[in-house]
Amino acid sequence: MIKVYGDIISGNCFKVKLILELTGTPHEWIHTDVVKGDTRTEEFLKKNVNGRIPLVEFEDGTFLPESNAILYYFSLGSDYWPQSKRQQAEVLQWMFFEQYSHEPFIATSRFWIKFLDGKEQFSEKLAEAQPKGYAALDVMESQLKIADWFVGDHPTIADIALFAYTHKAHEGGFELDNYPAIRRWITRVEALAGFVAMPD
Repeated sequence: MIKVYGDIISGNCFKVKLILELTGTPHEWIHTDVVKGDTRTEEFLKKNVNGRIPLVEFEDGTFLPESNAILYYFSLGSDYWPQSKRQQAEVLQWMFFEQYSHEPFIATSRFWIKFLDGKEQFSEKLAEAQPKGYAALDVMESQLKIADWFVGDHPTIADIALFAYTHKAHEGGFELDNYPAIRRWITRVEALAGFVAMPD
């Protein structure tokens, strides 16, 4: 059985937990706490020299890091990875958007506030992140006004990648009151068979 090193309240780790549950993939979850330094130990760095989670350990003793690469791997052969080459490219488009235009502002703000209790310490950086994070939410809202899912007519790993931090955006100071299409999309994701919630 595969092992997954991660912390489910991390959005990037939650992505992995979600695809494994949605695809019914057996796995052992090994809680790994970044704040406590679990990823900087000599033992962990032998598994991933980059010292980050999530990290998958396969039965043959090899490892796969990086949340979106892991999403891709476990979506293959499922409905969460489309058959059309064009749609495959569009899924990647949204996943790159998530990493470049979304996560650096919404996820990072959440980390500073929720995990480091740094609302005052990081106040300037949080203020700088606000317009950029809301710009990303604007892009998402414009797509979800015209479609139920980001690519095609059913959920893909593009939705999983973007769901993880978006549904907890308020924990980073981003309110979704003015984003009705995003809120409806969150409800659709939460209704998927096999969905598991991120613990509070």
